[in-house]
Amino acid sequence: MSESGSLLGPGGIVVLMLYLSGLLLIGWVGRRAKKENTLADHFLAGRNLGLVVLFFTLYATQYSGNTLIGFAGNAYRRGFIMMMSVTAMMAVVAIILLYAPRLQVLSRKHDYITPSDFILDRYQSPLLALMISLLGIWAMANYILSNLIAIGTIVETSTGGTIPFAVGVIGLSLVMVVYESLGGMRSVAWTDLMQGAILMVGIGLLFVLVFTLYDGPLTIARELNLSRPDLFAAPSWEEKRGWLSTIILLAFGIAIYPHLVQRFFAARDQRALRRSLQSMVFMPFITTLLVVLVAIVGLWRFPELSRADSERILLLVINDMASHIPLLSIMLVLFVSASVAAIMSTVDSALLTLSSLFTQDLYKPATKRTDQAHLTTVGKAFSWGVMALMAWLAIILPNTIWWLIQLKLAYFVQAAPAILLGVGKGARQDAVPVLAGLFAGLGIVLLHTILVQSGVAIPAKPWGIHAGVWGLGVNVLVVAGMKAVR
Repeated sequence: MSESGSLLGPGGIVVLMLYLSGLLLIGWVGRRAKKENTLADHFLAGRNLGLVVLFFTLYATQYSGNTLIGFAGNAYRRGFIMMMSVTAMMAVVAIILLYAPRLQVLSRKHDYITPSDFILDRYQSPLLALMISLLGIWAMANYILSNLIAIGTIVETSTGGTIPFAVGVIGLSLVMVVYESLGGMRSVAWTDLMQGAILMVGIGLLFVLVFTLYDGPLTIARELNLSRPDLFAAPSWEEKRGWLSTIILLAFGIAIYPHLVQRFFAARDQRALRRSLQSMVFMPFITTLLVVLVAIVGLWRFPELSRADSERILLLVINDMASHIPLLSIMLVLFVSASVAAIMSTVDSALLTLSSLFTQDLYKPATKRTDQAHLTTVGKAFSWGVMALMAWLAIILPNTIWWLIQLKLAYFVQAAPAILLGVGKGARQDAVPVLAGLFAGLGIVLLHTILVQSGVAIPAKPWGIHAGVWGLGVNVLVVAGMKAVR
């Protein structure tokens, strides 16, 4: 470890630079492997992702800075209640397994590029397709923003401020947009293969080291029980409702993320998709669970952190271990690389999807342009513009990542009924009930947001339940009621 107290001394920073150079090389190789200059090739890798690449791109996309920074920070602040995130991430995969294989078959048959293509085909409603696209753009922009905040936090903390937050955000944003522009989904998926493997090994290594170097889980649990007995208290009914509410919000929101949906479209066949998803069922136990447990150890080790500092808890634990055993700095460079890898794999996926939503769903219908090479160029140019905007917002906005996650999902989860019902049997689905439910759900969430931001005395979570879940409940009731009477 360096004298400045950073985890990455000069040697570690060199390793990180070499890693980033490797990503650019993969981007170049992805460009060389392109077979045609079309939207399907650029955004879906020619619909030819096999089992191994598909698994790792799904894994690296689902576990990101939100997990390593957002979930960990919230686990530090709230303790064992964040164990519900393990259930939530398992529920995500369960919901995906219910609809993704059928969606993959439809996408292969009808050549979908974006989720809105699927909605337009199944409902024959341009308005509903536009709303799903706009919600996807909102979610992806928010997703990029929250993860850029995470990546700046990790780089600044791990280098002891040698690389400032803003420089980390700008530099890594530039790397991502370059290799994404070079090879599209192909480069993104190939980098995810490497990044996912690094993430999996890095989290496992961190967990083993934490419980080896400190006093062991039982001793830590006993000491926490004495200093923070509230962590072990039976949850109230309001807390239980909050748990269930968060699980619903995360499960239905994450399961329909546009960048995940596009990976279903990009799968080589239904068998490869189904097998990769079956493997994903076990990933919450070796990712989310381990992150939460290490964050709680961090609560034992650093009991009085501010809200902002709590978002750095995993890196603080790493620095603490390396300060006692300097040789661990060499091994723990892997975790910093894993953290950076996780975030970059998510941001590049969201950026690619955001670009496709703009190009295919907004630009193409508005201009009537059908030239595939032109549309691909527009998508790349949009990627550069939106990445510049998101990097700037990440630098100036003060919000914590967990708040951004919930704000994003509260609105985006309202698209769940449209996506899930769309895979039903039949050539066409009825758009009117789904549109009515979508607007009703969005109206509930928007009204709640306005009232809270205006200072009206209304709970942030009425009756302990997220506004997004209230909106989703109204959404589903409206859809079910209208379907019953039509």
